[in-house]
Amino acid sequence: MAGLSSRSAVAIHALAMLAHRRGGSLTSAEIADSLESNPVLVRRILGRLRDAHLVRSTEGRGGGWSLARSPRDITLYDAYAVVEEGRIFSRHPHPPSGACVIGRNIGNLLETEFQSAERALEEQLGRTTIAALLQQILARDNEAQDC
Repeated sequence: MAGLSSRSAVAIHALAMLAHRRGGSLTSAEIADSLESNPVLVRRILGRLRDAHLVRSTEGRGGGWSLARSPRDITLYDAYAVVEEGRIFSRHPHPPSGACVIGRNIGNLLETEFQSAERALEEQLGRTTIAALLQQILARDNEAQDC
């Protein structure tokens, strides 16, 4: 699979909600309501986050999902790396024609460009923590309500 899916957005959304809960837990249905999505999809993503030790789940009455680490210790890249598969940019499905000047040369050049862009995305996502994102979300909401 190539390219970003919605899994990153769902994972980051869920992590932000759990950070906002501050130590409490949320059910997958509560997170799904905020996403206007299916709780099964949310549980699947949360399961991957749990396997990576970013969240934990508690069974039974009063159970649900909570952060396994401080939101200051979870980056957007952490969530991205857990739920996304493959590379962001698709490569040629098969080698281009060596008889063509473009075909002979484009593969290596594109690979260099694509790898550089993918590293830049990873570095950018690694600079933002869930705590910082939550702070931005709450600040933006306060600004909107002040008008």
